[in-house]
Amino acid sequence: MDATGTTPTAGPDGRRTVLIDCDPGHDDAIALLLALARPEWHVETVSIVAGNTTLPNAVRAALQVLTVADRMEVPVHAGRDRPLERALRTAAHVHGESGLEGPVLPEPAVAPRPEHAVDLLVRRLGRARDEGRPIEVAATGPLTNLGAALRRDPTIARGVSRLVVMGGAITEGNVTPAAEFNIWVDPEAAAEVFDADLDVTMVGLDVTHRAILPTARFEELRDLGTPVGTLAAELCDFFLRFHSRTYGFDGVPIHDACAVAALLDPTLVETRHLRVDVETSSRHCDGRTVVDLWSVTGREPNVHVGVDVDRERFLDLLVSSIASYPGA
Repeated sequence: MDATGTTPTAGPDGRRTVLIDCDPGHDDAIALLLALARPEWHVETVSIVAGNTTLPNAVRAALQVLTVADRMEVPVHAGRDRPLERALRTAAHVHGESGLEGPVLPEPAVAPRPEHAVDLLVRRLGRARDEGRPIEVAATGPLTNLGAALRRDPTIARGVSRLVVMGGAITEGNVTPAAEFNIWVDPEAAAEVFDADLDVTMVGLDVTHRAILPTARFEELRDLGTPVGTLAAELCDFFLRFHSRTYGFDGVPIHDACAVAALLDPTLVETRHLRVDVETSSRHCDGRTVVDLWSVTGREPNVHVGVDVDRERFLDLLVSSIASYPGA
């Protein structure tokens, strides 16, 4: 049983099954590398959503990361190419036009699977519900794929043992003064997910901005001398440009890896069970996660909200996981 009271379901080989929904993105790419390295997990599927970049770019980036990691057996499914009710807004100012600028990446060694990611989520989570074997989900991009799947069949929520979301914040924004990027891209989908009957943990900027990977540890990754270590270091090099210029950080927050780590080991992130609603129609606060810290609304808590992180333990987990990949 984990810190939220949920018991993850183990497969026949004893490993926990996890689905990852993402929009690579530098930090998504590192989060994928973390997840794929963990012996506790069977990463069954990677579903892709538009967010940091366009859907074709994000799919290509995921396939390139799997190619470098030599994990081409993991299926990749393309999902929604735009939010549920809005036009797509991307983050080229952070991630570059391709979504994964910086490293020289190989051509993908495999193609995405034909099944649409939303169809996959409805089918797979429906099966997990019917079998009574719910599975874990990490969502590190806009919540469009999950929101669309829940709109189609709300009962698939029972197929999820625990969902950890990278998104939102209690106190700050990073794309507007009020909103974090993933929620801002598709606030309607985030509202759909947060209002569903799910065990949700929100790992937002309050946590991830406390989990900075310092530049000295970039060299630790580079010095591994492996394809994955080099890739991770070069992703951090490019990611640093935005974070140094915007925040003055001497390092980078690996937002999405922090969420994946919190799913893997809930003791890494301190949470409070609180009411969270998503603003969908505000001139100044569109996309804000409105967190009821003091129960002033009287509404039932619906999200385990991250408030702190064991930074050193998280960073050690991240670096050691990257170090576990073999050399060329």
